[in-house]
Amino acid sequence: MFESLVGFAALLVLIFLRVPIAFAMIFVGAAGFAWLRGWSATWSVVSSVGFETSLSYSLSVVPLFILMGNLLTISGVSHGLYAAANRLLGGARGGLAMASVVACGGFSAVCGSSLATAATMSKVAMPSMRKYGYADSLASGSIAAGGTLGILIPPSVVMIIYGLLTESDIGKLFVAGVIPGILGLLLYVGAIYVATLINPSLAPKAEGVEPFTRKEKLGVFAVLGLFAVIMVGIYGGFFTPTEAAGIGAGTSFLIALLMGGMTIKNLYHAMLESARTTAMIFMIIIGAEVFSNFVNFAGLPDTLAEWVLDLEVNAYMVILGIVLIYIVLGCVLESLSMILLTVPVFYPLILELDFGTEVLNDPEAVLIWFAVIVVVVTEISLISPPVGLNVFVLRNVLQDVKLSTIFKGVFPFWVSDLVRLALLIAFPWFSLWLVGAM
Repeated sequence: MFESLVGFAALLVLIFLRVPIAFAMIFVGAAGFAWLRGWSATWSVVSSVGFETSLSYSLSVVPLFILMGNLLTISGVSHGLYAAANRLLGGARGGLAMASVVACGGFSAVCGSSLATAATMSKVAMPSMRKYGYADSLASGSIAAGGTLGILIPPSVVMIIYGLLTESDIGKLFVAGVIPGILGLLLYVGAIYVATLINPSLAPKAEGVEPFTRKEKLGVFAVLGLFAVIMVGIYGGFFTPTEAAGIGAGTSFLIALLMGGMTIKNLYHAMLESARTTAMIFMIIIGAEVFSNFVNFAGLPDTLAEWVLDLEVNAYMVILGIVLIYIVLGCVLESLSMILLTVPVFYPLILELDFGTEVLNDPEAVLIWFAVIVVVVTEISLISPPVGLNVFVLRNVLQDVKLSTIFKGVFPFWVSDLVRLALLIAFPWFSLWLVGAM
């Protein structure tokens, strides 16, 4: 236990010193394991973790879904999604901001990346909102917040990683994210409505909706079709999530060809970006595995579970404590690192708790529900100061918009996320009903 606490303290120090999180976790994990078992055992653990992670068939789903998202980005389908959402919501005050949130949700459903969604949709939605006189705070805030839906609405890379860490059914995790994702969309739209009601200067009255172009219609049908193929294929048992990722990547290549976005230069950039992102994720996974081996060998998960059980506090109070830890960690860590670092410690504790409800009556249901809670908290961290990775990505794309302006714009969405989190904790039905109906 003591060794684990020293390890976490050393890790935080290295992070504050701007050491990349992957290398920090490898260094601290290896040093801690050597402290407990010696360097001979440490080299064996580090080498085996690196080898097994790099050759893991289960993890092959990650680069394939990343490639699918990058190919869809160069295809230009985001314009069609924005046009479709605009036709549905553009007639209301703040309708373009609402359309941005809905389009971000739709794009993230097949992209799977919050950062990519925010960067892509900012190029599509921001010019339109500025054209019609929207305040930069509301316009940028709706894009930054809408992009966070990429890690919850399936297919989600974060859900895949969680499933591998806890040995949960990835298909069921995908299903569990659907209703909370839709709930998030509705609450975001509601946040825009309330914000423009309180301060009408944020958005002008609607002045009509521009019609679809043929290319935009094709983009909408392509995205809806691809999403349907992946979801029906996985839940119908026609193929595994890994096979679905391969089919998605291949189909997105064809979509890019049909949409006219496929050039040698664009294909090169899509594949290069996919390789870079995959390398980054795999390095973080290897670092987290090394650090987790040290923490588990030091006995932190078991000791933590025993300590919490001895306190005899309500299980939901423990969940609240974990949520607060995630919100604090989200101020200094990015989402994937945070999940890889904490889930191996927290999920054994969650399995030991007694929630006393008919909904959470088996360990699998508990882990699926906890996955949704963790991902929603991670979404909140993506738009929370001082880190807020989605905000910083948007700031890099929209260099004429101040960082403080974007953080001001995401505040209503941050509040709505807290409301959604409270609902998901109080009513596990939101996460588990669709899973039970499969």
